[in-house]
Formats: sequence, structure tokens, C-alpha cells
Amino acid sequence: MLLELSIRHLAVIEHVELHCKTGFHVLTGETGAGKSIIIDALGLIAGGRSSSDLVRYGSDKATIEALYQIGKDHPVWNILSGVGIEADPEEHLIIRREITAQGKSTSRVNGQLVNRAVLRDIGDYLVNIHGQHEHQSLFRVEEHIRWLDMFGEPQILPAKLAYQEAYDVYQGIRKQLKELQETSKQALQMMDLYRFQVEEIRSAKLKAGEDEALADEKRKLVNAERLFQNASDAYDLLYGGSKGLDAVGRAVQKLQDIAALDPAKLQPLLEQVQGAFYQLEDAAYQVRDYRDEVEFNPSRLDFIEQRLDTIASLRRKYGESVSDILAYVEKIEKELDLIENKDEKLQQLQKEEAAALEQVQRLASVLTEQRMIVADKLAAEIVAELRELQMERTQFRVHFAVNGEKKLTREGADQVEFLISANPGEPMRALSKIASGGEISRVMLALKSIFARVDSIPVMVFDEVDTGVSGRAAQAIAEKMSRLSRSCQIFSITHLPQVACMADVHYRIHKMTDGDRTYTNIDDLSTEERIHELARMLGGVEVTDKTLQHAQEMLALADNMKAKMS
Repeated sequence: MLLELSIRHLAVIEHVELHCKTGFHVLTGETGAGKSIIIDALGLIAGGRSSSDLVRYGSDKATIEALYQIGKDHPVWNILSGVGIEADPEEHLIIRREITAQGKSTSRVNGQLVNRAVLRDIGDYLVNIHGQHEHQSLFRVEEHIRWLDMFGEPQILPAKLAYQEAYDVYQGIRKQLKELQETSKQALQMMDLYRFQVEEIRSAKLKAGEDEALADEKRKLVNAERLFQNASDAYDLLYGGSKGLDAVGRAVQKLQDIAALDPAKLQPLLEQVQGAFYQLEDAAYQVRDYRDEVEFNPSRLDFIEQRLDTIASLRRKYGESVSDILAYVEKIEKELDLIENKDEKLQQLQKEEAAALEQVQRLASVLTEQRMIVADKLAAEIVAELRELQMERTQFRVHFAVNGEKKLTREGADQVEFLISANPGEPMRALSKIASGGEISRVMLALKSIFARVDSIPVMVFDEVDTGVSGRAAQAIAEKMSRLSRSCQIFSITHLPQVACMADVHYRIHKMTDGDRTYTNIDDLSTEERIHELARMLGGVEVTDKTLQHAQEMLALADNMKAKMS
């Protein structure tokens, strides 16, 4: 849920803070008071587009900050983890958005910078904003199949995953077949070149790492005389004449003669010199052995130089290293095999394609069957919701395209569209074709009441969705939003007292003028203040004793009704 919303220098708002609670929140106030700015702020936090026009005149930047408390099992944590944002589900989630007077926007999530695309992905899981005539995903036909699948996920998902796995295999085969058909002419022209390259590389009989090994051996052969001479000199210095080991040996004898006279100090020195003597003696033997192994082999050097020239020539043509050359030859051998056996491979792929298509079509039919079962259940639930919203005779149906219209996609073979008939005798039509704004409002609310159970979005905002509704229908909308607020946090801008009285939290938006500056303020109303605000909504400019009494009665009746819902 949204715990706090802080807004600074946004449009006519200087600085306001909302301390939100659970349940149903309404925002009321005169037209033009700035109610929609609050919704705009939530939209910006959810990744909406920004503009320099939103920054309050005379300010350097506008700042919006939201504090959320989200359950540890909510999918937003996976989104955050996926983009590398450090977040602990046991702690609050903080989102901050800044818009400069030059129109530049900066977004942070838990203090880490993110771009707007990431913020939008996160916002999709945190807040859902609905306006009466806004194009929501529920009214976009291409989104209907996603909503149907979301509603019936336990039944549909296994069939959908099986279908998509088969579909991916089918598409992979089709891609191979298309590539083979499109490239066969060009490949035939490349056949002679491929054969020459394979023969050239294979005849060289390359081995991985061979070039490095040969370069090392060449370096030793080229420097054989120097290696021999220096190793020989080192051995002579260590083991010959009166120096080297002979001198160290005499030093050992001298220390042995006097070690017993001062054992505490001389014995450790004797052992140290003796250890050095044995180490030098061993090193001298190893130097001698190395000297004796130094190879003088001009013919081997010639062979290595020729071999390295051959490898260098191949590297210039086919790769940076022997490993690259060997990888290249394996690749063109496969392509050559494909060219030489093109017809056989085409026939094999065509058989595989037919078998894969048959499998995909079979699984698509299974998926369609599951969707149709779920579609009937969804239609029944929507009709029931609409009846509670005073649309008792409304019919709703999930329409599936007939076989002739079907086309396989990764979502299946189904084209799905939500259809509705709001009045008896009228044909079923697309949701977007509903003429009445009041009907649109109630259909949307019914749909969101159902889908709110499956989309896990904690905050839902309705921007004057009750426009065009009055009387019992308005009361029904209020009751529906109140019930919906038991599963998610609801914010609604409304001009209807029937809706406002059902709220758990009531905010009043109003403008103030201080000198030449206009400010929008938000008041969290007490019970007495709510009565006066409801009376204003009932009576207009003049608040009378009768409107106050009526407002008090509405509030009491609303409290009783909410108590029965609990």
C-alpha cells in the first residue's frame, strides 16, 4: 500500500503531504481546485511522461516522493532484483521523481538511479490509474487475451506453456527451412570456395595452442648458444675454482670448529649456512643438467619457422588464433555439408515442419478449450458484478474468432475480444463501442473488481469514473469501490456525495491565494469536516441546516453499510 506521498512545486502545489491509510480514499473539491494534480503525481511516480510545464512557476524543479509498504511475495521485488536494485521486502520501498524547469527528469528507487522505462515497469506493479475516457488495457482488444489468461491462470497456464514450447520448436524449424531456401543459391556459388578453404586448413593439420608452443620452442633454439654459455658459466662459478660452493664449504668447516664454544649463537648460523650450501649445490646440479639439455638444431629451427609462416598465413585469412581457425573450418564444413545435401536436408526439414505444425495445432486446440471454459466463468462473474452496479440486464461474452480467422501466434490460435450488450434487444458489441459514459464507468469497475484479485496491484486510482452516473447507480459504484478497497488501496476523485460518504479517508482539495500566488492545499477531514464537505457537494454554494442534516444521515448510513460489509 501507499503510506506517504510528498509533492513539492508541482503545478499549483507548493508542498503537500498525504499520509495514507488502508481502504477507500476519496478526493473532493471544487472544479479546478487541483484534484487531478494528485493523480498526475501518482502517474509520474509510476513512470508517466514528464514536462517542464508541470514545474511550478518560479521553481527550479518539482519533486514527488512515494513511500510504499509491499508484501514480500509481491512480484515487484523480482522486477527490482532483475534490474539490480537493492531492496529488502522487510523494508519500505521509496520512489522519488524530480522534474527540472528545463524538462529533464531524474528517477530513483531506494536511492538508486533508474531510467523511465524501468520506473514504468515498476509502476505497472504498484499503481493502476483509471480515467473515464482513458484508453486502458481492458479496452484494447489485443490485451483481452492476456487478461483472460491472467484470470484463469491455474487452468490455462499448463496448456499455454506446453503450447509455447511446441510453438518455439516449430518456429525454429521454419527459420532453418527459410534460411536454407533463401541462401541455397548463394551457397552454391560459395561451394568451391568452401572446399578450397577446408582443404587448405585441414591439410595444415593444426592443433589448438600449436602456434604458442612453436613460438616458445623457436625462442629457445634461436638463443641456444646464449643459453648454453650462460648456464655453463653459472655452473662453473658455483662449482669450480676457489669460489662458489668451495668457499661456502670452507665457511661451514670454520663454523663447525667454533660452534661448540658458543652454541646459542653459532649453531643457528651454522645451520643457516649449511642449508644455503645444500641449496646452492642442488641448484648447481640443475644448472648443469639444463646446460647439457640445450639443443642446437638448425634443421628443427627451419621447420618451426616454416610452420609458423604457414600458421601466420592461415591466421591472416581465417582467425586470430589456431583455435579461431579450427572453429571456422568446423563452421564451413557444416555449411558445405548442408549445401551438398541441400535437397535431402530440405525434405527432412519439411517433414519436421509438418510434424511440428501438427503438434502445435493440437496443443493450440487444447489451449483454446481451456480458455473457453475460463471464458464462461469470467463472463458469469462480470455479469454478476454488473448486476450489483445496477446493470441487471447487461450481457457479457468473451468472443473467440472462428477457425477461418485464426492465425498461430505465440499466444495460441485464439483471437479474443470482450463483447457486451448493455440493453435487451441490442446486439453484442465491443467494449469500446459502449456509448454511455456511465455504462463505461460501471463496466470498467466491474472488470477491475474481478481482475484486482489476480493482478496484485496494491493501489488503484479512479479519476472521476462516476461521471455520468447518478441515483442508485452512483450508490452501487460507491459500494463496489468500498468492497474493492478491502483487497487493495483505492483512491477516487469524485463529485458525488454518494461515493464520498462511503470513503474510509476523505481528502478535501482547495485553493488559497497569498498575495499574488495561488496554492493548492489538501486537508484530511475529520468527521465534522466531512459533514460540511458532503453538505457542500449536496447543496452547492450555500450550505443549509437541511443539507448538513442530510449529509450527517448519509454518513451514518454509509458507516452502517460498511460495518455490514466487514
